[in-house]
Amino acid sequence: QVQLVESGGGSVQPGGSLRLSCVASGFTFSTAQMSWVRQAPGKGLEWVSTIDSGGSTYYIGSVKGRFTISRDNAKNKVYLQMVSLKPEDTAVYYCNVDLTRVYWGQGTQVTVSS
Repeated sequence: QVQLVESGGGSVQPGGSLRLSCVASGFTFSTAQMSWVRQAPGKGLEWVSTIDSGGSTYYIGSVKGRFTISRDNAKNKVYLQMVSLKPEDTAVYYCNVDLTRVYWGQGTQVTVSS
């Protein structure tokens, strides 16, 4: 079955960096479009970034220039490198894949605070 497992979250100070990872299984990863979505405390889901099967990348405006999405098809992994983190980046970060339905991981907490 489809499984997505995120890791790499944590607590950092403003200006810090983190790299999130998501390992996927149960589908053909190399042909799948992968996304990162976040949910801040008390708020709804917010799309952050997508990488398609060809490696094209897309970002929400608030993270452009700070976040980089990438993938390693040999490892069935998608990454989100985050630099210059801000308190407003605090959220649970989920990776997802849209196949016949959307599948989600369990999420990883990112907290940016001084």
